[in-house]
Amino acid sequence: MKKSIIITALAFAAIVFTTNQATAQNATAQRTSATTQVNINLSDVISIDPGSVADGSTVEFNYNTAADYNSTQTKKVPKSLIVTSTKSFDVNVKANGANFEKGSDFIPVDVLTIKPVTGGTTTMTGTPSNVVLSTSDQKLISGADLGSSLVLDLEYVIPQAKSSSSDILGKPAGTYTQKVTYTATAL
Repeated sequence: MKKSIIITALAFAAIVFTTNQATAQNATAQRTSATTQVNINLSDVISIDPGSVADGSTVEFNYNTAADYNSTQTKKVPKSLIVTSTKSFDVNVKANGANFEKGSDFIPVDVLTIKPVTGGTTTMTGTPSNVVLSTSDQKLISGADLGSSLVLDLEYVIPQAKSSSSDILGKPAGTYTQKVTYTATAL
């Protein structure tokens, strides 16, 4: 009798074990979906893109005739700045020195006005301001909307009032140079 109880218990255990295995195999075989977590990791970015013309270019003003000295000269530079920013931003401009220089001779940087151009290839928003160049950071664009590859065209202007003044007249002939720095700053 003891032997039949043990055989019955073993048979019962075998049935339960086989049923559990079959159920587990059926549950695995019937699974038709899986779940994966996807993360998007963001960092704040503000960048003047490498395609910006202002990055390493030169703007030339030539005074070769009396008419040149007696007129306003304007140089329009499309795609001067291309900015990508994850937040609203300002664009500032400043001269890296107080004068355009040629050896010991100089022309003050305030002969030059830099103007944001609306229309054309410009896609940058915000409030534009014309800037008379100085060594202080000045807002060229205030409160530009965030975006990717936002374009700003610029005009460089030397007004007739400056080109026909002692700021430029009477200076020795030659090329006077100064660097201009643009900075995009997130708000």
